[in-house]
Amino acid sequence: MHELAQLNVAAMKASLDSPVMADFVASLDRINALAERSPGFVWRLQSDDGDATAFRPLGDHVLVNLSVWADVPSLSHYVYRTAHVEVMRRRRDWFDRMGAAYMVLWWVPAGHRPTVEEALGRLDRLRTHGPGPGAFTFAQAYGPPDSDAAATPFRIDDTCPA
Repeated sequence: MHELAQLNVAAMKASLDSPVMADFVASLDRINALAERSPGFVWRLQSDDGDATAFRPLGDHVLVNLSVWADVPSLSHYVYRTAHVEVMRRRRDWFDRMGAAYMVLWWVPAGHRPTVEEALGRLDRLRTHGPGPGAFTFAQAYGPPDSDAAATPFRIDDTCPA
């Protein structure tokens, strides 16, 4: 049995305490609570403050978001079909465009909680080798290792509304 891990990284235009980032910071609790209530949600990285903004493995101005979901459709629904879309539509207000992949998906054994280092390794794998069963995206997703779809890529037909 496997669960879907996801990492996304974002380079902030300014520090979290700046006016530029105020609306983003104000939305964190609401969007994180929405994720936790969403069907298929399993776990998310968070500090004692309840979010992941304290984790800065790629530098002071890069945020990481790491979570685990039951499957690709559950995560896709949350990302593209809930109020999370409101945040995505405004991401250019708060974050710089990234020149490389900034989001990666991969399968983990059920119950495993990936570390930030593990997640960054998967992102590097995607950036270096492109999508495959060990590191992929919604545009070229793979099923869990114990499924018939493990080696055959598929596409989630959710066009990003942002």
